[in-house]
Amino acid sequence: MFIFHGCNVMQTIPSNTAQSDRLLRLPEVEALVGLRKSSIYDAMRRGEFPMSVKLSRRLVGWPASVINEWIASRINAAIR
Repeated sequence: MFIFHGCNVMQTIPSNTAQSDRLLRLPEVEALVGLRKSSIYDAMRRGEFPMSVKLSRRLVGWPASVINEWIASRINAAIR
C-alpha cells in the first residue's frame, strides 16, 4: 500500500520488513506491476527490474518489499 505525500511516494511497510517479507510468484508480480512474463524477464536482463530469488530448480520468487520499492520508484519517476 502506498500513501501519496505531494510528489513523494512513501511505503507503508512495517519496520520489521525482513521478518515479515514474503516471496511473490510470477502471476502475482505480473498482476502488481502490469507487465507480462516476457517483459519482466527482458527488464531483468537489462537491469531495469529486480532479479528473482531462486527457490528451487524450477521455482523463483521476488521479495514483496523489493517489488513494492520498484513500483514506488516508477511512480516517483512518473510524477516528477
